[in-house]
Amino acid sequence: MAKVAQPHSGHTQHLCYLVNMGVLGSSFPGYKKLVKNAKWVCRSCGRSAASPKSLCNPKKL
Repeated sequence: MAKVAQPHSGHTQHLCYLVNMGVLGSSFPGYKKLVKNAKWVCRSCGRSAASPKSLCNPKKL
C-alpha cells in the first residue's frame, strides 16, 4: 500500500486526523482526554483541544 502524504509534520497527532481515522468511535476515553478543559481552537476545522499540539492551526481561546 502506498504511503499517504500528510499536509504537515505531526498531523497524525491532530484531532482532525484522529477523528477521520475513527479514533472518536474506537477510543472515546483517549479522545476525551485530548478535548477535556479545552483552551485552544483550530482555526481550520473548529475543533477544540486542551493542548495546541492536538490542532493544525491553534488559537488560544
